[in-house]
Amino acid sequence: MAGTETPFAPPVTTETTSTDVGAGIDARVIVFNCECHTYEQVIALFCQYIPGMNSTKAFELAWKIDHEGEAIVFAGTLAQAEEIAEKLAGGGLRVAVQ
Repeated sequence: MAGTETPFAPPVTTETTSTDVGAGIDARVIVFNCECHTYEQVIALFCQYIPGMNSTKAFELAWKIDHEGEAIVFAGTLAQAEEIAEKLAGGGLRVAVQ
């Protein structure tokens, strides 16, 4: 037993139940709250840089960020996530890719 290292076994097991939903999703872009942008600015950045975003969804995400401190605004490939995060950060938002 001492020679068997399986620290990742439980996460792999739980992820296999949603493989069909998570297929192709390697990374997420998270935006964190800051008091330096208006809702309008955040909504405009989301609509400009996040594929498939519309103003209604962008407002919902901005509200969540404002009230909960953060929100996942995009999930997709790592390359897409990094590109979107870079653009949002260029607009002054606090972002992370996970």
